[in-house]
Parts: sequence; structure tokens; C-alpha cells
Amino acid sequence: MPNSVFNSETNKSNFVKIGLGIALLVIVLIVNPCIIVSPGHKGIVLNLGAVSEKVMDEGVHFRIPLVQTVIEVDVRVLKNETKAEAASKDLQNISTVIALNYHLKPEAVNELYKNVGLNYEHVIIDPAIQEVLKGVTAKYTAAELITLREQVSLNMKSGIEARLAKYNLIIDDFSIKDFQFSATFAKAIESKQEAEQLALKAERDLQRIKIEAEQQIATARAEAETLRLKNISVSPLMIQLNAIDKWDGKLPQYMLGNNSLPFVNIK
Repeated sequence: MPNSVFNSETNKSNFVKIGLGIALLVIVLIVNPCIIVSPGHKGIVLNLGAVSEKVMDEGVHFRIPLVQTVIEVDVRVLKNETKAEAASKDLQNISTVIALNYHLKPEAVNELYKNVGLNYEHVIIDPAIQEVLKGVTAKYTAAELITLREQVSLNMKSGIEARLAKYNLIIDDFSIKDFQFSATFAKAIESKQEAEQLALKAERDLQRIKIEAEQQIATARAEAETLRLKNISVSPLMIQLNAIDKWDGKLPQYMLGNNSLPFVNIK
């Protein structure tokens, strides 16, 4: 009887230990003292909700359960596209899409989170693009925005870079997808291009006619010069020599005058 009581108490003790172990494991899993920062990310550490100066690199890290929270932030190259509208110097309405490739400054993601939060595209990037676009396009006419597109793009990029740098956002690439103008202006541009093409065709036709006329004049002059040289070379002696070459050696049977007997000088 005592042995059975002892065994019963031992089993109860083992059950208690197992229960405590399971409870401890559950608590560990719930509080999760380990954190894994994914590749291409940084970990922002919050101490009881306050942003810490510590930034975790990718990999495995330990944190203080219930005290520290880690927020992952992507520091790889990201893409943002913003639809924007503005007006040109000659008051033509413009709509466009601006594409940015950018990344967060890795060592300063905590500052970005503290000052702006994670919604930085809508809070910082989109408004910056809108403002810079309005400022740049106001310096150019609608036609210049087309012909000086590279210069316009450089001005916009430098303006946006200056605005985003204050928030530790770095631009890797910038492009203006397209400038869209009002239907009236687009029609005017099309009409102007058609007029320029017609003028160019007329100029080419005129040049072709001029060249053809010059060629005809040159041909006529060459023919006239050839005829003049022939007239100079046809002398009485040449005529007589040509007649001798063609004479068969027979004298005419009837002579009606000096001209009846050729090549004979009666005198």
C-alpha cells in the first residue's frame, strides 16, 4: 500500500513537471524572444513604443519580450508611380506619370519611421512630385516641354532628390513616362507638323524642278556648242574633200556650166 501511494505521488509530480514545461514553452512561443530580420530589410527597435537608435541588420536577433518590438522595413530598390497634373508657361494643361526607383537609407530607417511612418510614399513622395512638377513646367512652354524633355527631366529629378533627401529617401532612377496635353493643343501640334511636312515637300519639289531645269539648260548649251563647232569645221575645202571621197571617178556627159564639172579649175 505505501508503494502504491509513493508511485501515485511520483506520477503526479511528473505530470506537474510536464505541465510546467508545456506552459513555459507556450509562454516562450507567445512572447517570442527571438526575431528574424528578412534579407533586404532592416529592423526598427521599439522600446515600449519609443523608437530606439538601434537598427537591426538582417538575420537572427534577441529582444526583450513584452518590452521590445521590432518592425521590419524594406531597404531594397522600390518603385513608385505618381499621376500628376500641372500647367505650362503658356497655360497649357499637362498631365503625366512620374516613375521613381528609390530606396531608404538603411542606417536611418528609424529616423524615417519616427518622423514620417511607413506611409512615406503618400506622405512624402507623391506631394513632392506634384510640387516639383508644377514648379518646373511653369518655366517652359508646352512646345519646350516636348523639345527640351531631357533638360526638363533633369530639373525635375534634382528638385525631387533635394526634397526626399531630407527624409533619408534616395532616388536611384527617374523617368517621365509621357506628357499629355489638351485635345486642342494636341490637334494644333498635329496641324503644325502636317504644315511643316507639306512645306518640306514643296521645298524639295522646287529644288528638284530647279535641278531639272539646270540640267536641261546644260544639255541645250552642250548641243549648241557642238553645233557651233561643227559649223566652224565645215569649210569649202572640207566640202570638196568630202565630195572627192564620194566621187566614182566618172565625168558627167553633159556640162551646163562651170558647176557641171566638179573639182576642175578651168582658169
